[in-house]
Amino acid sequence: MAKIKVRPLNDKIVVKRVEAEEKTKGGIVLPDTAKEKPKEGVVVSLGTGKLLENGTRASFQVKEKDRVLFGSYAGTEVKINDEEYLILNEDDVLAVIES
Repeated sequence: MAKIKVRPLNDKIVVKRVEAEEKTKGGIVLPDTAKEKPKEGVVVSLGTGKLLENGTRASFQVKEKDRVLFGSYAGTEVKINDEEYLILNEDDVLAVIES
């Protein structure tokens, strides 16, 4: 099967969540049902930007490969090529993690 590429529209971004922790800091192994979905991910692709009243597009504050934090209920989950992604508005991004 051919690989599908996703190109978000307008001010939407596609994020791949980072994997949930397998163990707690104390070393306890967590079963899948006890794992909390991470609120952190990596930006995979960007739309064209929000359309402004003057007809121009606003530039994004994030870029591809940025590691970002987002709210618990932000975005829409989608599954593409057996991989899970999150499509969210740029406004749903709370912060960029810099290392």
